[in-house]
Amino acid sequence: MKLSEIITTLNLEKLNKKSINDHATISYGYIGDLLSQVLGAIKPNTSIWMTIQRHLNIIGVAVMAGIPAIIICEGHEVPNDVIEKADAENVVLLRSKDNAFQIAGKLYECGIK
Repeated sequence: MKLSEIITTLNLEKLNKKSINDHATISYGYIGDLLSQVLGAIKPNTSIWMTIQRHLNIIGVAVMAGIPAIIICEGHEVPNDVIEKADAENVVLLRSKDNAFQIAGKLYECGIK
């Protein structure tokens, strides 16, 4: 499923200040807040990551692991420096008021495993 379709279907808020390609094909989802575990477990280039973490290191993990998009769960505010880093690294940064379990369920209904 295209990332742009996920954004629309799940009514996600895009936090990026600059236009970033949101046409990556997403096949998998991953929930995790322990950054080292995310690095070791996520499937590169085709996964969307759900987390409550919202500091600069999440962008570094996304770049290292080839994660095209991150969903910040539970409506948490994201500092401007994190958004700016996401823009600089071309990582789509999204936010939802839903918790990770709810988002994962919606993604699963869309065919994301």
